[in-house]
Amino acid sequence: MMAAGKAAESGASVVIIDRNRTLGRKLLITGKGRCNITQAEFDSREFIKKIGKNGKFLFSSFSQFGPEEVIKFFEEKGLKTKIERGGRVFPISDKAEDVLNILKEYLKKNNVQMLLGREVFGFKISKGKVESVKLKEEDIFADKFILAVGGKAYPITGSAGDGYIWAKEMGHIIVNPEPSLVPVKIKENWIKDLQGLSLKNIQINIFQNGKKQDCRFGEMLFTHFGISGPIILDASKKIGELLKNGEVIIEIDLKPALDLLQLDKRLQRDFEDNRKKDFKNYLPELLPQKMIETFLKLSGIDPHQKLHFITKEERKKILHLLKEMKMTVGSLLGFDQAIVTSGGVNLKEVDSKTMQSRKIKNLYFAGEILDLDGPTGGYNLQICWSTGYAAGMHAGNTKSS
Repeated sequence: MMAAGKAAESGASVVIIDRNRTLGRKLLITGKGRCNITQAEFDSREFIKKIGKNGKFLFSSFSQFGPEEVIKFFEEKGLKTKIERGGRVFPISDKAEDVLNILKEYLKKNNVQMLLGREVFGFKISKGKVESVKLKEEDIFADKFILAVGGKAYPITGSAGDGYIWAKEMGHIIVNPEPSLVPVKIKENWIKDLQGLSLKNIQINIFQNGKKQDCRFGEMLFTHFGISGPIILDASKKIGELLKNGEVIIEIDLKPALDLLQLDKRLQRDFEDNRKKDFKNYLPELLPQKMIETFLKLSGIDPHQKLHFITKEERKKILHLLKEMKMTVGSLLGFDQAIVTSGGVNLKEVDSKTMQSRKIKNLYFAGEILDLDGPTGGYNLQICWSTGYAAGMHAGNTKSS
């Protein structure tokens, strides 16, 4: 939608072809239906650091249409925004539908035509250029083509990975698509007892072969199959990479503000002050209520043991459970639960300023089809806006070659 609107605004006659019967199906489910339109990080270098090794590709498109310009774009069209915790930018209304309506109006104002509910079956190439796009009923001819078809995440919204097949057929290298920002399955059965419990201000440490590979601080959620929530989703790409090399262990640090020694001193002091209290009755001071039964089972300590009689060895167990609650990763959930796709069209084959293919003269790319993905918090939608804007502006410029 951004690419089409900008191309039309730049002077081109534009048609959107979409297999869905309505526009913006995926946009409507972003940010749990609230649409986290961007991240309020206005220093491009800091923003791009969060994208990882491929982030540098975005410098040029960000200079054309970065987070500040995105907020301005929507606000000038009547969408008031707010900045929430972690720099997440939302519409004040908390409705993704309001974001979609702005884009629909933008397309309408610039006379973008729609071919909805129409499936694409491939492209006809002639002399190094795309000549037409093949539909069931007809071929559509054009001077330029923008592939903005998403990745493989949430295929129910229409993004089934067709774009990778077409790009490959046109000579592009595809970096293997993997699910990203995706929940994690855990092998231990006790996880099920904690379903629905959200933990805030905790740290996860990720290990392989006894070596710490990554850590995250923030909020996580237990589910019936494992774990989810912001820090788990953000770590899922790294976890997926590690799984290819063997077993991955995640440790939850429930008390990251205290080291082992500090926490041990606190426990000793508490045990002395509450010497006649049952262990079970003391735990609400340390843990959420929903976690207590599971914690008791994992510790193996008698729930009715008086704190005064807890041994040094038992205290050590409690300490390590609070700081290193171990879970074994089973797998990542698949594309149907992933927020974005990691991988896609190799960036070396795309001009970072114009989004133009280096293989096919009149082909452009935008959004998730590219080998670009970031963490939660508006980063991925910003990638879509920036690359869509750049592709639309340069493809739509009728004076360009």
